[in-house]
Amino acid sequence: MTHSFLRHVTALLALLGISLTLPSTQAAEPVVPSSREQISLTFAPVVKKAAPAVVNIYTKKVLRNQGLFSNDPFFRQFFGDQLGGRERVESSLGSGVIVRASGVVITNFHVAGDADQINVVLNDRREFPAKVIGKDERSDLAVLQLQGVTDDLPALDLAESDVVEVGDLVLAIGNPFGVGQTVTSGIVSALARSSVQVSDFRSFIQTDAAINPGNSGGALITSDGRLIGINTAIFSGNGGSVGIGFAIPSNMVSSVLASILKEGRAVRAWLGATGKTVTADIAKSLSLPRPSGIVVDRVVATSPAARAGLAVGDIVRAVNGHEINDIQELRYQLATMPVGGKASLDTLRGSTARTVSVSLEAPPELPARKLTQLTGRQPFAGASVANLNPALAEEIGIDFVEPGVIVLGVVPGTPASGIGIQVGDRVVGVNDTDVKSVDDLVRLTATPQPAWTGAIGRGGQVLQFRIGG
Repeated sequence: MTHSFLRHVTALLALLGISLTLPSTQAAEPVVPSSREQISLTFAPVVKKAAPAVVNIYTKKVLRNQGLFSNDPFFRQFFGDQLGGRERVESSLGSGVIVRASGVVITNFHVAGDADQINVVLNDRREFPAKVIGKDERSDLAVLQLQGVTDDLPALDLAESDVVEVGDLVLAIGNPFGVGQTVTSGIVSALARSSVQVSDFRSFIQTDAAINPGNSGGALITSDGRLIGINTAIFSGNGGSVGIGFAIPSNMVSSVLASILKEGRAVRAWLGATGKTVTADIAKSLSLPRPSGIVVDRVVATSPAARAGLAVGDIVRAVNGHEINDIQELRYQLATMPVGGKASLDTLRGSTARTVSVSLEAPPELPARKLTQLTGRQPFAGASVANLNPALAEEIGIDFVEPGVIVLGVVPGTPASGIGIQVGDRVVGVNDTDVKSVDDLVRLTATPQPAWTGAIGRGGQVLQFRIGG
């Protein structure tokens, strides 16, 4: 189209009363932004909403160094507490999140779970003493209650962590290195990370938002200001952020919080079955198209799994529609579901796909624990033992297979310590007699013997010992 032709068209349209605006061949003049929103995209409104609910936590713990003879019963009989070592105070710092306006705070167990003194400082510089009202070392979470709260405090709502996707924008808020409240931004780098061994339920949200020491217990929030995770750990070679941080998903936080507020402790559903992650070799041997799910290797009689019809050899592929890639993911999914409901398990038996409904029940206290401190002139003196049951197994983070006697503590300097008894050992037999319960063990060790033999279960092996004779 020539310029001459355009001039003729423009003239003709002008006669008809129509104007024609031609595109400019020159660059448009720059326009000065008239508002802050036109200058940049900002997270400031989100931070203003969320930051007041993120707190700094300062803790102190009294540690006592054991004296040389402090655990020796003979010396303690004469000198009592004078044998104790020196005390020292260990201070630490971390972060937390207010999740109830009444002053309920969620944080990491490793931040405040075992502290003797806790002080919490709010974003507006108000300071409150706090008490632990519940803790769950297995999930690395603790719940605090601020003392002396007289008005409603700012609190964060928990988001649904199952809807988070890799690539979502997130903000981390905490108190890194004690410098004061700090906000960093990033994205969700990965989901369901199970290789981070900082808790028993390993299905972490990974983020590249900068997380450093002191951020533990702080908030990982979505772009709309809701809590999506509790910042817990970092991968680092130098102690600082290298862009690999991990957060406990909010679904786990919500489950533990609700249980502690209701029961005073974390109560999780018990399946009553154990399994192994389906590896590439297992998938090939079972003619599966790809490695996915877990293959059941044991089902406890009368457990929810047994009543649902789950059997050894079954492959569990999904829980309530969530795909299971390894045993950690199965444990995580069950741990986030409330006791009292039901879970739908997608399974494969041979070439037949099935869906089974499993009742979500609290692990039973059967048989009764009967925690006992063993004494006397016998090799197990100094050990604390209990009858193993599903509830105790869940508390200490082991799979319940069958009842037995488990060692829960060993006092240094005692006969049990001297022969190498360890926490977690199972007492299998004494003097060629099977031990099935604490009562059996107490009866078999009540009378001093010139010689003792014993059998201890540890790590899938049975260890034998002999004393005297």
